[in-house]
This record gives sequence, C-alpha cells and structure tokens, in this order.
Amino acid sequence: MALSFAQKEAIVAEVAEVAKKAYSAIGAEYRGLTVEQLTRLRVEARKAGVYVRVVKNTLARRALEGTDFTCMQEGLKGPMILAFSQNDPGSVARVLESFAKEHDKFQVRLIALGGRLLPPSEIGALAKMPTYDQAISLLMATMKAPIQKLTATLNEVSGKLVRTLAAIRDAKEAA
Repeated sequence: MALSFAQKEAIVAEVAEVAKKAYSAIGAEYRGLTVEQLTRLRVEARKAGVYVRVVKNTLARRALEGTDFTCMQEGLKGPMILAFSQNDPGSVARVLESFAKEHDKFQVRLIALGGRLLPPSEIGALAKMPTYDQAISLLMATMKAPIQKLTATLNEVSGKLVRTLAAIRDAKEAA
C-alpha cells in the first residue's frame, strides 16, 4: 500500500522528533523474522523505553538529517528497523542484543552514539553501559569511599587502644 505525501511527512516528523531526543540508535536487518517475533521485540522495547520503528530508508534519511544520527544515513540499505534509546544510551543495545541472541536472522548493522557511527561488534560494550541510576550510585560510592576509609582509620586508633587495655586487664586477672 502506497503512502500519501501527508503520511510520509507525518512519519518523517515523528522519527525526527524521537531522534532529536534519543541518546543512541541502532539499525538492524530484520529480514526473515515473523510478525509475531517483531511484535515481541516491540513489547520488550516499549518496556525498556526504546522506540522501535520500521521506516522506508528514504524517509529515514530525511528524518535523521540534522540530528546526532546523520552518520547512519549511508548505511540505510535493505529492510531496516530503527530503534532509539530514550532513557539511557545502553537500553536500546540491551534489548536488541538479547533479541539478536535468540534470533539468528536479526542482525545489527548500524550503531550510533553521540554523533559517531560505531561498528556492530560494539553492541556488547554499549549494552554494558550503566543506566542513569547505576551511574549515580557509582559516583556516590566513589565520592563516599575516601571519607569512609578516613573514618575507619580514625576509629581504628581508639579501637586498638581499647583492645590493648582489655588484653592487659585479662592478663592481670589471669595472673
């Protein structure tokens, strides 16, 4: 079914709006997958805050113009599904990496992060990136560690004195 010009404009505007707000994007070839499998992918992606859309390549090129994902335009060839991460950079990679492990026909072709095109082999590294909450907790743990060690060191001096006095008291009582 052919799309009207208004429908094409709406698709381009929708994808462009999502791309402007997205942290990372992945383009993958889905040839050979069933509708049921793609529906399952969409459900998992929605749960993780990932926008997934099958878009004609010419429309996708227009939508990606002027965004951080302009670098993906040259690689848009063949049947592609575009996925944009809206919560954190790694969420799209986590969803698509687990889906690709289950389905051999699903192959990641393009990965874009921060205006750069990454090789498809980097999907594992992108998937391991911490979420916002995990990054904050790592930062807090790093900031807390020196103070915690200083407190433990200062507490050790008085603790050692108490243990020494207790050992002397026990030695005198035993004698």
